[in-house]
Amino acid sequence: MLLHGYLASKESFAWQTDCLARRYRVTAFDFPGMGKSAPLAAAWGVEEYAAHAARLLDAFGIRGARLLAHSFGGRVALRLLSSRPELFSRALLAGCAGIPPRRGPGYRAKVSAYRLVRKFAPRFAEKHFGSAEYRTLPPLMRESYKKIVNEDLTPCLSRIRVPVLYVFGEKDTATPPYMARALAAGTAGAGLVFMQGCSHFCFAEQPEKFNAVMLEFFR
Repeated sequence: MLLHGYLASKESFAWQTDCLARRYRVTAFDFPGMGKSAPLAAAWGVEEYAAHAARLLDAFGIRGARLLAHSFGGRVALRLLSSRPELFSRALLAGCAGIPPRRGPGYRAKVSAYRLVRKFAPRFAEKHFGSAEYRTLPPLMRESYKKIVNEDLTPCLSRIRVPVLYVFGEKDTATPPYMARALAAGTAGAGLVFMQGCSHFCFAEQPEKFNAVMLEFFR
């Protein structure tokens, strides 16, 4: 089972799909609102995306699957692994999100400025505040995005009993190494691998090395 990152698609795992298909039956899909799937009809958070993935697995009668997820897909994976453990036999989570980022005084100042400006000029605030990724989203996806990024999934970690391997790029700035270490420390028996020279997309930057780690873990 493959779960892609935010605003990506199942094709982002092209190298892994080709590799895994030689040994396993691969199930991959585009999350609603992303890739070639239909737009969202309501603002979904991680819980709704996880429920959607679980419904697909139930519909296909899949149990004990090996799971590969990236970034936002890792958020969904953490929820599923903690609530529906029978669905998976093990999980490899690459650049997994879900740990709250460290926030300094500069960030808090920006939030205060945004809230102040929004009271008097909401359109200006929406256009000029927030990440570049956020500003490109349509209104409904913006609401979904805020639900997703503001959720702390740390409580899920202690409930995970499925073997998990976290794989991160050592130069990842989207989900930095401190997040990787927090995930591994909070997940019983989890392994942690840092890929040298890689950023947030280690599975695409060094696919041969990533695939070798993936196949060894899945065996």
